[in-house]
Amino acid sequence: MESNDILSAQYLVMIVTASVAGLLARALTIKQDYRQYPSHPNGYLIHFVTGALAAALGAFIVPTLMTKNFVAVTFLSLAIQQFREVRKTERDSLKDLEGSEYTTRGDSYIDGIAKTFEARNYFALLVAFAVSLTMQILQLPDWIEIAAGLLVGLLLFVLLRRFTRGKSVEDIANITQGSIEIKGSELYVDGMLVTNAAGEEEAKQFFTEEGIAAVIHPHKPQLRIVLEHFGQRQAMLFEVTRAIGKKRYCFQNLMEGKVIIALVPIIHNFELMRETLLNTPLLETVKKTHRLLDANATGETNK
Repeated sequence: MESNDILSAQYLVMIVTASVAGLLARALTIKQDYRQYPSHPNGYLIHFVTGALAAALGAFIVPTLMTKNFVAVTFLSLAIQQFREVRKTERDSLKDLEGSEYTTRGDSYIDGIAKTFEARNYFALLVAFAVSLTMQILQLPDWIEIAAGLLVGLLLFVLLRRFTRGKSVEDIANITQGSIEIKGSELYVDGMLVTNAAGEEEAKQFFTEEGIAAVIHPHKPQLRIVLEHFGQRQAMLFEVTRAIGKKRYCFQNLMEGKVIIALVPIIHNFELMRETLLNTPLLETVKKTHRLLDANATGETNK
């Protein structure tokens, strides 16, 4: 390749191949999952376009460096900074929707979602960069360069997905259905007091006839640190109400080392409630390594 000819056929093949690979990497991470987000075509379009821009930036890094076009490199660094705005935009958008949901997501959950969408744009950029760098290093016939570049991009994508894959509630707890009982104004689940705000006759009738409750049991005592965090509990409550709805009443409480969620849903389906709770992601703001959790359990301290 001629270093001063960025528009040569070989450079064009490199840029197009890397851009397509990066865009595919971003497309594979755009999905509507149990969180129902993004849930509309406009949401898909926004993330698809930003992913395409990130892929193009990654594809152009190697050609600009090879041609010593440092002005273009500076422009790329400024453009990459703009992807930080993706996090801010997502955070602001989700916060604006808080008042219209069955229950709020909470700041911790919103921050995690915003960081996730920012990071996925870097998937596209890094994969595109890896593809173009591989093709530049090999200096072989085009079809070999393309095949090798795509293979390296695929391997990097798999590694990034494994590295950034978070855990969910099912990794640290199991869930059973609780039996609801009302005594006076107090609501009990499996004999454990949840709230004393169920004194209204309407509330008693709702919970007696339509109430549903889940009891979340941590696998180990030290995992209560994660489950009992307010942000984590709020995320679980939000996902449940998004999945099965909420007619009016919804309570959660901590009893005997267990998290209890009791509500009057629109869809009375405990299995759906259980599956949703198990799939709720563990928030980055509350996760701890197994080493620290084990140290907390045994009372060990750093020396």
